[in-house]
Amino acid sequence: QVHLVESGGGLVQAGASLRLSCAASGRTFSGDFLGWFRQAPGKERELVGSIHTGGQTVYADFAKGRFTISRDNAKNLMYLQMNSLKPEDTADYYCATQAGYNGPAVIWGQGTQVVVSS
Repeated sequence: QVHLVESGGGLVQAGASLRLSCAASGRTFSGDFLGWFRQAPGKERELVGSIHTGGQTVYADFAKGRFTISRDNAKNLMYLQMNSLKPEDTADYYCATQAGYNGPAVIWGQGTQVVVSS
């Protein structure tokens, strides 16, 4: 079973950038569909975007043009590059394997917190 660990969260000012990482252990995740999710205080968890095994990506509307998901299968890493951050991006961010491209999450990481101050 793959184990996922996120890192890279923190406190930043509006307009700044952050890169989150998701490291997998236990087995390679090169054959997995992967995604980033987030959960803001008092809100439901939502999909940020997904990346296909071949590298194709799809994003939620709020992420288009600002966020980029990438993966390095050789290193068992996935990334979420977030630019032009806004206070409304404040949330706990989670990586997950998915049951299909852009599908429901199967295995979750423990999350990393991102706080964007105005």
